[in-house]
Amino acid sequence: MTEVLFGIAAAMTLGGGLGVVATRNVVHAALFLLLSLVSVAGLYLLLFAEFLALVQVLIYGGAIIIVLLFAIMLTRTREYPRISDNRQWPLAILAAGGLFAVVTAAFLWKPAPDAEPQGPGLAKLGETLFTDWALPFEVASLVLLVALIGAIIIARAGGRG
Repeated sequence: MTEVLFGIAAAMTLGGGLGVVATRNVVHAALFLLLSLVSVAGLYLLLFAEFLALVQVLIYGGAIIIVLLFAIMLTRTREYPRISDNRQWPLAILAAGGLFAVVTAAFLWKPAPDAEPQGPGLAKLGETLFTDWALPFEVASLVLLVALIGAIIIARAGGRG
């Protein structure tokens, strides 16, 4: 059962990554990236890393995609010339194929050992985060809030001129 779930999550991760690089629409690329990042969170869950899965969904799947969509919406795309295809795509395909061959050979050469879940667990990490690290956590959230407010002010001031 675990192998089937791993196969599904891996296929969704690869499919999302392929969608990011294959689509011409930037918003669709951001949504494919979201699919890929959430699928990676599923892989973390299969590895018994609940905290990493939660961080993956909240930070990468949520915050980074929202910031990316804000950047797309606030960019004045009419001011930039159309970008043509890159002529180096055959070299990129060759490099990707070589990397795929090396990674596949590494997996086939030495299979992964059976492992038991390790680490402190989600409850202990949450307790430590909100007791010992509460002040740095709140300072980081205030810095991000000030940056968001500053971006809104800059975007509004730029639109009036």
